[in-house]
Amino acid sequence: MSVLLDHLPVIWQGLVVTLQLTVASFLGAAVLGVLVTAMRVSPVGVLRALGTAYVEAFQNLPLLVLLVLAFFGLPEIGIKAEPLVTAIVVISIYEAAYIAEALRSGVNSVGKGQGEAARALGLTFRQSLWYVILPQALRTVVQPLGNIIIALTMNTLLAGAISVVDLTEEAKRINLVEAQPIPIFVGVGLIYALIASGVGFVTGRLERRLVMVR
Repeated sequence: MSVLLDHLPVIWQGLVVTLQLTVASFLGAAVLGVLVTAMRVSPVGVLRALGTAYVEAFQNLPLLVLLVLAFFGLPEIGIKAEPLVTAIVVISIYEAAYIAEALRSGVNSVGKGQGEAARALGLTFRQSLWYVILPQALRTVVQPLGNIIIALTMNTLLAGAISVVDLTEEAKRINLVEAQPIPIFVGVGLIYALIASGVGFVTGRLERRLVMVR
């Protein structure tokens, strides 16, 4: 592992980029995922169909293909952005489909009486969803959302295909110089494992706490 210690500043720089990708992409995906969930449970049939089509489309498209298409295709129509920004936007759009599906399952677990009671109090669909249904739904999908964050973290390494220099790309560059793939990639793999373990630990604790206050 001495080869990693020799290149610790570079490894740290790549880790920072990976964490930036993960956090920013999850926040974007969470916002979009809530909107898609609202569409999927909407009383308006057209919105439900659009929400379902969104989820089905992005769950069945490879993320790598979307990244490459966005990176090389958008400049052709006059839309230019930094590789990191492009990666964040594309990953957010992609992962939003999985978040929306998880949230929809959570919404379906909330008793119908909750929505009926909210409507009886005069709340609109948006108000009942935001103040009554979603808070309860979130308690049931903490662990699935944690799994999505872990998968998202692993998916960030695909951003290297569009010139984003993340942790994996830095490891590749170090290997080109040192030619020691086993310690380099085992070390980087352990870093990813630590991130995944940290997410799992936090979501596990959060899930238990929410169950206790339910």
